[in-house]
Amino acid sequence: MRISERAQAVSPFYAMEFGKHAATLESQGHHVIKLSLGEPDFGAPPAVLNAMREAMDGRPMPYTAALGLPSLRQAIARFYLDEHDVEVDPSRVIVTAGASAALVLATAALVNPGDEVLIADPSYPCNRQIAESFGADVTLIPATAETRFQLDAASVKSAWTDRTRGIMVATPSNPTGTSVPAGELAAICALARERDAWRLVDEIYLNLSDPDHQGRPPRSVLSLDPGAIVINSFSKYFGMTGWRLGWCVVPEPLVPAMERLAQNYFLCASAPAQQAALACFTPGSLAVCEARRAQFAERRALVLEGLARIGLPVPVPPDGAFYVYFDVSRTGLTSWQFCERALHEAHVALTPGRDFGTHTAETHVRLSYAASTEDLREGIARLEGFMATLR
Repeated sequence: MRISERAQAVSPFYAMEFGKHAATLESQGHHVIKLSLGEPDFGAPPAVLNAMREAMDGRPMPYTAALGLPSLRQAIARFYLDEHDVEVDPSRVIVTAGASAALVLATAALVNPGDEVLIADPSYPCNRQIAESFGADVTLIPATAETRFQLDAASVKSAWTDRTRGIMVATPSNPTGTSVPAGELAAICALARERDAWRLVDEIYLNLSDPDHQGRPPRSVLSLDPGAIVINSFSKYFGMTGWRLGWCVVPEPLVPAMERLAQNYFLCASAPAQQAALACFTPGSLAVCEARRAQFAERRALVLEGLARIGLPVPVPPDGAFYVYFDVSRTGLTSWQFCERALHEAHVALTPGRDFGTHTAETHVRLSYAASTEDLREGIARLEGFMATLR
């Protein structure tokens, strides 16, 4: 059997690989603290769980429209108005089988073989893997602590070539948990727009971001650039990782192409998951999610204090998502060595920087504080003991 060059070129997702190693250790009787995956421990809000139970009462469950349930598309559009003061026509909202499917559809609609796409390094690995699978030449732009491990307009302008057709930005970012300041994001989008390039902005963690200094919610890129393509998900803010439900907001001219691709690639997102997700947008569910966002902030403080105490610096404290990106270069180990030894010696699962690019691949490690407070305390204590053995 001949495996396609596309499949052979795809690198493993190392966070998942370390998750497999952790599962093996657990099967051997070890208690592993899993801080490697961005999977909230809360689960879906109670009203969503109840709605799913009602949906699964034995009634027929036919396909929905490829673009999603009209009522859910309307609810998502209303969410942008209520939470971010942005008017979005529901016809521009496309419900997908997770944010990954939204990325696949958007990339399939936008990328031709040989197109150059600009992405920050570090960044979420699947974004570049999906782009490359459709023939893009991905240019990773090194991002440093000085720019919050994010792209800025100067670095984008410097990297731009006559082959550049688009740019992918994630704010807040996985793996760093840092956001692009609104003014900088507007400048990046303006630069790309002036060159007739598309702007795809991953806002999966947007509603986990800190309010600004005046207590206002974080701004969607749609308030800065209505023509941007936005990717979002029910997985993080709503705690629905295994439900595989996401959405994207696209410019009106892109909707027919996205619909044709969705019909052929996925048919539609899960019908019961879509029906249950309507309960995400009730006042009760939103209050639950906001309370959980506050708990994530408390967990972040616990982790930042603990890492500082044991000598693992975080160059840029996160302001969204639920990740910290800490520097292990002082330990004398590469990030891969640190993660392997932490897993096997301390039974703490982390993710090495190799997952997220090349610039910080050997020096930085991602920790997810989506785990419980109890596990975070135990994980930090175990890492403290592990660090003592290195000294």
